[in-house]
Amino acid sequence: MSQNTKNYYLPGPSFWPAIAATALFLLAGGFAMALNNIAPGKLLMVAGGVIFAYLLFGWFSEVIGESISKVYNKQVDKSFRWGMGWFIFSEVMFFFGFFGALFYARNVSLHWLADAQLLWPGFVASWPSAGPAAKEAFTPMAAWGIPAINTLILLSSGATLTWAHWGLMKNNRKQLAMGLILTIALGATFLFLQAHEYAEAGFTIKTGIYGATFYMLTGFHGLHVTLGAIMLTVILIRVLKGHFDSHNHFGFEAVAWYWHFVDVVWLFLFIFVYWL
Repeated sequence: MSQNTKNYYLPGPSFWPAIAATALFLLAGGFAMALNNIAPGKLLMVAGGVIFAYLLFGWFSEVIGESISKVYNKQVDKSFRWGMGWFIFSEVMFFFGFFGALFYARNVSLHWLADAQLLWPGFVASWPSAGPAAKEAFTPMAAWGIPAINTLILLSSGATLTWAHWGLMKNNRKQLAMGLILTIALGATFLFLQAHEYAEAGFTIKTGIYGATFYMLTGFHGLHVTLGAIMLTVILIRVLKGHFDSHNHFGFEAVAWYWHFVDVVWLFLFIFVYWL
């Protein structure tokens, strides 16, 4: 049972974290197995995805129910803001690790890869700028096509979300809803174009370190865009139900912070993965 004291709201014991751990374990384990062509891998990924969808629906419903029942106070709101801030910081560190791998491969091991043929005749380094043989082995992803268009799309989505926020602060619910709809549509367009880019790519995640770093960075970013679009959809439904006003809207703000974080990560991806 939950407890609502004068200073703080204490939720009761929950099974949602255990379900989250199970879903993520199946997704990660299934993905690793699928990469190594182990039969149950794809099935485990599907099972993990279904459990994760159930998690999002159930946990979101529970938190939304607590919110509209007015059990939260300013102290809870403050703790939510700190919690979301630390969560985004953990996501920054998550991507920092992948960018670190990218910079190490490009700036530290690249010269060794270029000279590797001296050690192993016939060896082809899996990096576009590691020598003529590497350039002939596969074609890297160009920056001024779909990636540039997707950059414009995500920057525009940040603008439409900010416009929606302005509508919320003015209690203009039509502007708020329209801004959210535009943001979700732009996010969906981004994901569609990224899927098309993957389908047309001349290399895979198994194409050495270049393929691995490219797909891990862009793939995890695409996953974050997907989750962000799902959360924005939930916020839109809540807006249509009249859940937010200009004074009480942390749910909206939290998702907006997350979406702007995703935008910034993409800018770094475009510059360091595609452009440079």
